[in-house]
Amino acid sequence: MKQIETEVIIDVPIDIVWRVIMDFKNYPEWNPFITSIRGQKKPCKRLQIALKTKKGKIMNFEPLVLKCNDHDEFRWIGKVGIRGIFDGEHYFALESLGPNQTRFIHGEFFSGLLLGFMSGLLQDTHESFVLMNEALKLKCESRL
Repeated sequence: MKQIETEVIIDVPIDIVWRVIMDFKNYPEWNPFITSIRGQKKPCKRLQIALKTKKGKIMNFEPLVLKCNDHDEFRWIGKVGIRGIFDGEHYFALESLGPNQTRFIHGEFFSGLLLGFMSGLLQDTHESFVLMNEALKLKCESRL
């Protein structure tokens, strides 16, 4: 198993960050990584997600929502092909650092038979997470 985890401090209240990350229809306006996300934000429901990595790799998949805890965590699990080949458990977690500051934690656990062959993709994914975090910070802080 491998984990990628990034974070950014956003100078707005936690409810603003939560609203932006849960507003799927506006992702194309600000998000350079997750270019489209549709579906119900409920455990056991499927999402339709389109990604474009920093290096331009485009991926479409339909992960299963694992958690959607209001103002706290949104988590899904996806796979390439059949489960166990290359799987990823993606998460957004929020932590209030005060009335006007939020820590946004963005990560993913990767596992599967092909994991050892995916180092280039994992590096590209890490860089793409950072780009998204920066865009999220800009989007949230520009709402004030």
